[in-house]
Amino acid sequence: MPKEIRRTVAIADKNPVVRTGLVDIIARDGRFTVTAAVSTGSAFLELIEAHKVEIAIIGWSLPDMTGGDVLAGLKERRSDVRTIVYTGEPGMDVLRRTIKAGAWGFMSKSDEPEVLLETISSVSHGRVSFPYVDMDAASKDPLDVLTVRERELLAALADGWSNLQIAARIGISRNTVKYHLKNLYDKLNVNNRAMAVALFMTQQAQREMR
Repeated sequence: MPKEIRRTVAIADKNPVVRTGLVDIIARDGRFTVTAAVSTGSAFLELIEAHKVEIAIIGWSLPDMTGGDVLAGLKERRSDVRTIVYTGEPGMDVLRRTIKAGAWGFMSKSDEPEVLLETISSVSHGRVSFPYVDMDAASKDPLDVLTVRERELLAALADGWSNLQIAARIGISRNTVKYHLKNLYDKLNVNNRAMAVALFMTQQAQREMR
């Protein structure tokens, strides 16, 4: 029987414990060979230019860039590395950005090691892998759930308006502003105006890139 060729894997994550754990899990499985584990996006992009890497496992929040920046860097280099985003970030925003950026897979750091290995295996065989993900929900614009008034308020927040300014300029009471903002935060699954504005700015940037 010919010996099975092991797929080469590279890892990029800011947490040394996570890197060590991933290397150990993958090594013990026996189907893959870990080329290297690095802590930054720039180190990872240098790595894939110097070594043969077929599959990459990257964290979303790296010290010098996001997972989206890494995926963009791979696209610029016309790399055929199949990337899996491995993250502890909550919510759907990172997932949406991962899909749009062209990743092959996505999984949470709270998933069991077996899920990680199955995801790597699926990707190694040329199949995209987004375990337990509602793809229809992930592909939708999260701002689509907002009313016209809520969109108006969100744009005002992004411009730095206070509740008092919004009330005065739109012609509603401050209590009504608070009521609308609460509904807006609930619909977007965020906790405060900073998170809402960050989501709004991300979606605006993505629209401009299309």
